[in-house]
Amino acid sequence: MPKIKIDLRLAAALLLAAGVTACGSSTSTPDDTAMDGGDAMQGEKIALGGNVALTGAGASFPAPLYQNWFISMNKEVPELQVNYQSVGSGAGVEQFLAETVDFGASDVAMKDDEIAQAKRGAILLPMTAGSIVFAYNLPGVENLKLSRDAYVGITTGKITTWNDPVIAADNAGVDLPSTPITFVHRSDGSGTTAVFTKNMSAISPDFEQAIGEGKSVEWPKTGNFIGAKGNEGVTAQIQQTEGSIGYIEYGYAKQNNVPFATIQNKAGNFVMADDETAAATLANVELPENLRAFVVDDDGADSYPFVTYTWMLAYKDYPDAQKAKAMEVMIEYGLNQGQEEASALGYVPLPKNVRERVAAAADVISPDYTIKVK
Repeated sequence: MPKIKIDLRLAAALLLAAGVTACGSSTSTPDDTAMDGGDAMQGEKIALGGNVALTGAGASFPAPLYQNWFISMNKEVPELQVNYQSVGSGAGVEQFLAETVDFGASDVAMKDDEIAQAKRGAILLPMTAGSIVFAYNLPGVENLKLSRDAYVGITTGKITTWNDPVIAADNAGVDLPSTPITFVHRSDGSGTTAVFTKNMSAISPDFEQAIGEGKSVEWPKTGNFIGAKGNEGVTAQIQQTEGSIGYIEYGYAKQNNVPFATIQNKAGNFVMADDETAAATLANVELPENLRAFVVDDDGADSYPFVTYTWMLAYKDYPDAQKAKAMEVMIEYGLNQGQEEASALGYVPLPKNVRERVAAAADVISPDYTIKVK
């Protein structure tokens, strides 16, 4: 079967969706036989022995990419339907541990004590990576620059207007208004928040003391601080609120045409989030044996300060052999065709050596399928 391509406008329309189900009907017959692994990469038919439905929930960070994967994958494997709910990393881990889903997703790798709670075992699979940006709504300002002092001041509530001297110092010739700054943050338990605050705490002792780090933190009670649920909610709130700024995943900013700031990195350079700066940042980080790597304020000259892997959470044991095989088919698709879709949606494609390690880790799920990486 030829490879099916998905119109990126469809992906953009999905950005604010809470979840999506890829629909299809079975084309198998009693005579269908299981095929060797790797067929999803070649566009050949895979027999799952009937319709299989997988459910997943978790991080909103990779949701647009996952939703796109599952729709396009269903065209190649009509028997396989996947429903993914964008509920945030915190809720995704909770549902995974409660075994109410077939897989979870989190922008922060599960901790050892969380993994110990998984009765059927847990496999953490980095499936893509991306950047977190300072998206803003400031009409007339197209190329905003923020120094480390500026974005620390904004996030701690010490800088309250757009024409503050700290912001103006790096924006010569830009007509910055006296508009009050509204900072939009996540209101739900969020891996994006965990990554953002972990880096902010490394960047600034003041931030660490005032806000701290975690999936949920206490933001200042004074000033204009507004919470919204999911990357979808924060994106929408920024779009609706003039004078606002907040942290969202790069893909959401890119697909919704929301401007975002060029920010100062640890080396003192101003860098823009894009494929190149994210890849440069990840290149400086060695992925350990357990596939859990945290990128914290990398000091490379071209590194972007807020870059993270995002993980799919799979069980080691699936009592239903059909679901086990379906999980490997889904993961294989994500590691191959899925990576080809990543860049256009604002994500960082994983290098082949990382994909091979992810495939090896996931290949224990089903004895009836072998994941291959092209």
